[in-house]
Amino acid sequence: MTSVLYVQTSGLDSPERLYAPFILSATARAMDLEAAIFFMIKGLTQMKKGEAEKVKIGSFPSLKEVMDQALAAGVKMYICEQSTQLLGIPRGDFIPEAKIAGAGTLIDLSLDADSVLTF
Repeated sequence: MTSVLYVQTSGLDSPERLYAPFILSATARAMDLEAAIFFMIKGLTQMKKGEAEKVKIGSFPSLKEVMDQALAAGVKMYICEQSTQLLGIPRGDFIPEAKIAGAGTLIDLSLDADSVLTF
């Protein structure tokens, strides 16, 4: 099956950049493609429990609503373990639906994906 990997490096300090991976990955799933998002560096800040609910731009739904739609569609989500250490965020602070994963996982996902997009 064709797959797309989205790598999110933008964080809560750039809220307008946070929606794209969720919307695009949910769209990919609707097109019967495999989709995964790997959150690294500041990108993992939006994956902390309670943070996505705080992001809402204009008439768009909240980031949490868009995230939940992507999860319901079957999008796989990964949080970079090294980035949690870099930013000093404990592993237990993140939503349980996202898997903590190392650099090797990102490399494997990239090699297996037919397309990789970075935000």
